[in-house]
Amino acid sequence: MNRYHGLSRYFLSMILLAVSSCGGNGVNQVAPLAATPNILFIIMDDVGADQMASFGYGGNTPAAMPTIDLLAQNGIRFRNTWSMPACTPSRAVFFEGRYPGRTQIYNAIGPSDLANSMVSPYEQTIPKLLQAHGYQSALIGKYHLADWASSPYGNTTPNIQGFDYFYGWRDAKGDPSSIDTTAGGVDPVGTDTCGFIADPLLLNGSCYYPDGTCAVIAQSNGVPVGKSCLDSGGILVPAATNTCNVAMQPVPAAFDMLNAHFVSPVLINQGIATEVPPLSDMRSRQYRTTAEVDAAINWINSRPAGTPWMTTVSFSAVHTPLQQPPASLLSSTTAQNIALNALDCSNTNNHALLSNAMIEAMDAEIGRLLVATGIATTTNNGALNYNPATSNTMIVIVGDNGTIGYTVKLPFDPSRAKGTAYQTGVWVPLIVSGPQIVQPNRDVNHMTNIADIYQLFAEIAGIDVPTAVVRPVDSVSMKPYLDNPSQSSVRTWNYTEIGLNLQTNGAINGPCQFANSCGHIAMSKTVCEDNGGVWWGAGATDPTTVGIPAAGLVNCCDVQVWKANNGQATTKIMANASFAVRNASYKLIRNVTHDYDPVGNICLMNNVTEEFYAIDELAPNPQIDYINRDLLNNPPLTAAEQSNYTSLKNQLDSIRNNMQICPGDGNLDQVVDATDVINYNKLVALGAQSSWYDLNLDGVTDAADLAIINANMGMRCTATALPQ
Repeated sequence: MNRYHGLSRYFLSMILLAVSSCGGNGVNQVAPLAATPNILFIIMDDVGADQMASFGYGGNTPAAMPTIDLLAQNGIRFRNTWSMPACTPSRAVFFEGRYPGRTQIYNAIGPSDLANSMVSPYEQTIPKLLQAHGYQSALIGKYHLADWASSPYGNTTPNIQGFDYFYGWRDAKGDPSSIDTTAGGVDPVGTDTCGFIADPLLLNGSCYYPDGTCAVIAQSNGVPVGKSCLDSGGILVPAATNTCNVAMQPVPAAFDMLNAHFVSPVLINQGIATEVPPLSDMRSRQYRTTAEVDAAINWINSRPAGTPWMTTVSFSAVHTPLQQPPASLLSSTTAQNIALNALDCSNTNNHALLSNAMIEAMDAEIGRLLVATGIATTTNNGALNYNPATSNTMIVIVGDNGTIGYTVKLPFDPSRAKGTAYQTGVWVPLIVSGPQIVQPNRDVNHMTNIADIYQLFAEIAGIDVPTAVVRPVDSVSMKPYLDNPSQSSVRTWNYTEIGLNLQTNGAINGPCQFANSCGHIAMSKTVCEDNGGVWWGAGATDPTTVGIPAAGLVNCCDVQVWKANNGQATTKIMANASFAVRNASYKLIRNVTHDYDPVGNICLMNNVTEEFYAIDELAPNPQIDYINRDLLNNPPLTAAEQSNYTSLKNQLDSIRNNMQICPGDGNLDQVVDATDVINYNKLVALGAQSSWYDLNLDGVTDAADLAIINANMGMRCTATALPQ
């Protein structure tokens, strides 16, 4: 009863052998192009540049990415792209073209964050911009641009933000839920760390489905029967007789248990219509990567002829918690390497293997997506044939932020990875392929920012952003790189930032202690623990936290003081806010940390520090910004270093000063006027508590907020687009 519709491994193994569609001189033979080409936007979750063999990295054990490699060979590899350090601010920047300081979206959205730190319905998002020029837009998969419970628009939020269609995940925390270690309630002790019964001695088992049907599954190629059952959407009940028996069938509640990448809450939103299938619906019981591609195929293939579309496939892979993907998506070598019979998914030492497997599965499904939508074909011998000139579709592939520390490929720094403004946290792959590329299979080493993707989408559709967008944007033109292989750098500097999202009356996420650091990026206990951390906030249960106040500790510095007082080893603290700016040769990082002084055993609140690095990105061994390379630790600076350091400090100050929020300007249009009063009244009429007009950040939209609007009526902001 295997219900997976995947691509054969033979097909995938042959992809790299495909002959490029480029002409003999390496110049793409461009076919006549429609004025409005389609756009396929693929977001890889937590996949940094360190993972990419096609970019010259990947360490000693890169994941197999034959489909992505082929797209890179037929497109442009932007090898010097910065993201924001976390998923939500990056995704907001993709669709808004504006840095976090302008939008107040500083970190991954969590259930305690106010609507003020979610994508505003008043932003001129790229789907809205394209919609005005005849496009239809869909977002498939991971959302994480708002919190469903906190947004005044609830399940219709994607449509309010400009998407004609959304099919994806309605997780409370935005990312995949925790792994169901009971495997559907079959193991009440909770020892199944990967979400399925992995007993290698179990040769057969009864696999039950929500509709009451059952199938006997036998172990095949070393894949546990529990895994095969999970892959097909069922729950395995071991039995000595290995026969289906109605008396053994799991209780209905067992099919309502979330299970990371395999059992997920689905939301479908089109206009004002929404559908939330139950977890017992088979649409909720697919491996996410497969479900995401299925939904994208269905939507793309149902578009009216002659109507251009933009489809964003926002993969959940490879976000934690990590699980083995369906074996049918993996090569036999990879299946063996992830040791399906004995792997412990809770052990972070296994996360690099799991990450590789999930990336390989994602790559396989991207290949299926291309073929099923007619963007690519297969040859007679099963190889993928991708000719950009024959498809009126531009393809953009990007990582949303750097890799999480446990899965980082050396020589990138696993201790300064996702969640930080260091290179490993913000250096992401960006590939653009399609019929508008002149001379494909080339590298662009000039600086680009994920904000620039906003302008690229507009340029692909023939839209002039400075004319069409009435507020400051931080994107710059990318189309010249597609048109001109000799294009000089458009950017003279690059920028990234991370901070803490806005919460009621200045609250913050609780402390999450990892092996070598403590931080506040995890928005809840489950997220902290899913990423291998120990939660020290309210509800802490780890044995090392015994004795802390019932309400938990507030700051990571409080954790270190408590640990020191109780004979435990202290660790470093991640910054609450980080800002980084670079030019062609140097990089400046400014961290703001509620730091810990071990000498006095005290907290140093809002401690500001700076680091300064020379940049060397030579593959395969770039000189990553390890702490021992901080030039400020090795004075004196040379004249050239001092000049660059001073210039970057001034640049960073200028950026920060340019992105101040006007009091009373709830719709972020740079002016406080009667429109703000109208918007405020509409949200109050909706019954909104948290909203973009909760201007005093107390969690309620009320008369106190209206008073702020009226007190600032007529104010105009001075923020402008920043010169390059």
